[in-house]
Amino acid sequence: MSSESALLRRSEGLRRRNRVNRVVEISSTIAALFAVAVLLIVVGSVLTKGVDALSIHFLTTPTALFGEEGGGISNAIVGTAIVVASAAAMAIPVGLLVAIYTTEFAPSRIAHPVRFVLDVLNGVPTIVTAIFVAGLIVIPQGHQSGFALSVALAIVMLPIVSRTAQEVLALVPSTLKEAAHALGIARWRTTVRVTIPTAAGGLITGALLAIARVAGETAPVIILCSIFGQGNLTDPSQGLATIPFFIFRSSEAPSPSAHTEAWAAALVLIALVLGLNLVARAFYTRSRRRMEG
Repeated sequence: MSSESALLRRSEGLRRRNRVNRVVEISSTIAALFAVAVLLIVVGSVLTKGVDALSIHFLTTPTALFGEEGGGISNAIVGTAIVVASAAAMAIPVGLLVAIYTTEFAPSRIAHPVRFVLDVLNGVPTIVTAIFVAGLIVIPQGHQSGFALSVALAIVMLPIVSRTAQEVLALVPSTLKEAAHALGIARWRTTVRVTIPTAAGGLITGALLAIARVAGETAPVIILCSIFGQGNLTDPSQGLATIPFFIFRSSEAPSPSAHTEAWAAALVLIALVLGLNLVARAFYTRSRRRMEG
């Protein structure tokens, strides 16, 4: 009788676990569908409201002077590309070197604090970073500049690149490193010739995700690079036009046509970020297949 009771209890427990599992599966599915729906709503709204103003003229014409209409975002596209590329040139090498050191060479008493600092830096609001850079660069030099904005974006990118690279490097099969060590290859050479090439796709993925993350930042742009000369197109020592600031300025204008231009610029920015994410996804898939193969 006791065995039958124990069997019934196990059966009831199994049914209860199955019910809980089913509830969790349904809840997770609903949450995933909700996230996808939000993305589709946002992209759909931007597309329907901005597609009318999107044209070759809009993409190849500089921004009009304040109070004028009919301009485009060509200088904003160039300015965004310059500051983001400059930030990437500063943040990606440093972030990768930090990740390689903490993952492959540093003892745990150093690696763990560095990871903690990177996590804290990743959580710092970008407006705080912008104020810090303003006090460090903008106020001493007496004017805003694209360089100051690049420094702020590099600070934002650094923990993203480094933490992503750390996770990717940790996924490299230890058997590859052990085989290299068994052949008498130095540790640094194993890292350069085995670990990094194996994880190259994931490292590129992290860098692209970091670039996509900072491409649409607005708070640093307003504080560090919102005043620019109409004739300045490529000089980072002065203020540069950017797509986020164009969106901000046009959305604050009273003209309905300016609002439409803001939606069109937002559509261009979304397309840029989406393209970077798709490329990053492709590199991640390739890297994952290479590691599993």
